Amino acid sequence: MTQPLVISIDAMGGDHGPPVVIPAVVRAIASLPRDVGFLLHGDESVIRAGLAKHPDIAGRCEVRHAERVIAMDEKPAQALRRGKGTSMWNAVEAVREGQAVAAVSAGNTGALMAISKLILRMCADLERPALVTSIPTLMTTFLDVGANIDCDAERLVEFAIMGEAYHRAAHGVPRPTVGLLNVGSEEMKGHEEVREAHRVLREGKLDLDYRGFVEGDDITRGSVDVIVTDGFTGNVALKAMEGAARFMNAELRGAFTSGLMATLGAVLARPALLKFRERMSPTPAAPLLGLNGIVLKCHGGASDRDFAMALRLAADLSRSDFSAEIERNMRRLPCALAEPAPEAAAPEGATE
Repeated sequence: MTQPLVISIDAMGGDHGPPVVIPAVVRAIASLPRDVGFLLHGDESVIRAGLAKHPDIAGRCEVRHAERVIAMDEKPAQALRRGKGTSMWNAVEAVREGQAVAAVSAGNTGALMAISKLILRMCADLERPALVTSIPTLMTTFLDVGANIDCDAERLVEFAIMGEAYHRAAHGVPRPTVGLLNVGSEEMKGHEEVREAHRVLREGKLDLDYRGFVEGDDITRGSVDVIVTDGFTGNVALKAMEGAARFMNAELRGAFTSGLMATLGAVLARPALLKFRERMSPTPAAPLLGLNGIVLKCHGGASDRDFAMALRLAADLSRSDFSAEIERNMRRLPCALAEPAPEAAAPEGATE
């Protein structure tokens, strides 16, 4: 391919595979510069049959045949053992080989994380990738949302560094503000690891605009640009918000179909309701931060619109230097962690 910017796609991953991926590529191409091309990995005959319906994009797509596909319910360890030669493996491997600048898959999350870590390795002595998402109403960056269940203070500081660099690249904010999710905004609140991460972020001379503790209601308030927490808390919070959004949509649908006048009101309010639904929709792609390369996980049931948004985000991230920013701040982290904490007795009821 002659394009200088190529995105590698696991065309078989997710619940739908090529019937969603190919229309998504068509959508993405309409809004991306002409120097962006695509590598599609998977069943060549199926992919080419889909591309034949869109001859105008053929020149910007290359098909790479893959014999096998990683199942959505496959265990990460099993995916590592038998993953070589699958569409997901080949999509990530293209990034390592320099044939693509980013990889996108809607396939098995655990398998994608394991394969990406094995092939691309972690940058700057990080241990595991972090899954990051954006809260749809305000574009607040929120991490980790499930990749790392147990996190010590060092891991939380790493998330702050990665999330800040990602937010600048994804949303164009020159100096994003960062907050640490806690059960209260007071200094003495929270468990020991959260308080220690707070100290390092506040006193560790990292190049971050750290604003201190934030609470659960700040997630959708937009108090800061980046909210950091462990994967357990982040995943629970994210699923709770997604459930609340579905509940609100269902209640609105029920209210507007409860009678003739309600239905008439729904017709009149349709443009506003569609805009509301779009704002409440979850972000379709979660980048895996901390790798030596860009990998995005699109949700398994993604529509072609969702997958196209993931492809556009991959292109935006590939044009930024957020990976280099993460490495620069990570080099400061050992010194920040080595600085002694001021000795002070914990106030009574500190963890309440």
